[in-house]
Amino acid sequence: MALSVRRPSLGRRAVPAHPPKHVAASQSAPAASRRGTPVIDFKAVEKHYDVGAVGLDQASFSVQRGEFVFLVGSTGSGKSTIMRLLIKELEPTGGTIGVAGRDLSEITRRRVPYYRRNIGAVFQDFKLLPNRTVYDNVAYALQVTGGSRKDIRAKVPDILRLTGLSTKLHNYPDQLSGGEQQRVAIARAFVNHPPLLLADEPTGNLDPETSIGIMQLLYRINKTGTTVLVATHDHGMVDKMRRRVIELSKGRIVRDEATGLYARDESTREFAARLRNDAPVAPETMAVEASRGSRTARFREAAAARETAEAEATAAREAAAQDPTPSRK
Repeated sequence: MALSVRRPSLGRRAVPAHPPKHVAASQSAPAASRRGTPVIDFKAVEKHYDVGAVGLDQASFSVQRGEFVFLVGSTGSGKSTIMRLLIKELEPTGGTIGVAGRDLSEITRRRVPYYRRNIGAVFQDFKLLPNRTVYDNVAYALQVTGGSRKDIRAKVPDILRLTGLSTKLHNYPDQLSGGEQQRVAIARAFVNHPPLLLADEPTGNLDPETSIGIMQLLYRINKTGTTVLVATHDHGMVDKMRRRVIELSKGRIVRDEATGLYARDESTREFAARLRNDAPVAPETMAVEASRGSRTARFREAAAARETAEAEATAAREAAAQDPTPSRK
């Protein structure tokens, strides 16, 4: 279904025609992210919590308009911190955050609700209004932005068809499955056609089959031109979709690949070096092996074969030393 998309602006300031120099030099960012003014632009962002924990440590990356990006990493790596900073639920300790060319530090607390109206946000726990129907939950997002009744009557059925909920108009959240509730949350986030949609663990509480449907829906939304940023632990989904992957570890960006897997793929050269005991096993490599059973099995088989060969060679040397038959000159 074709959608007529009219996108609100995320800020009042004019967008420059060319990116600032620091964007062109962004660390390890794919080339596609270096053209134009980014929708998201983190520059040396830090977030330290009162308890002394580090949420982000010198995080720098940019996301171009229309990209689909996964944030991956273990629990506590900084994924949710990035999401909360983008919706101004948190303030950075250091660095700058830009959204559509506007510095978020310039947005006062009083203006934050207006800023958030132009960003779609989807969460693991759905955050639906329990006493409102599917139709009313989605319509609410238009009502708070001043949408007219005519606009609401036109847009809500349209977005519910896109999300496969046209037969659930009058159902309440507790009458829906987990996947259907997440679709309502996505419909509500997208009904205003925001230029940026954030999804924090959108499939965390869903079964694999339902998760595929949710990711397909996010992909369809991305194809309309909306920039999509997804924080996830879903290894299989990231590996299947092969979109841009930004990996975090202890608040630092450790990998940024244009078409990546959930875990960094170990090269043949690295694998051979470890077999020769020429290189130590790095923690991130151990994580890769844990998530990739085939590679672990291959490593164990090779190690076992090497040990067997060494044992056979030792046995042969011992047998030769004990053999009383003189060798030929």
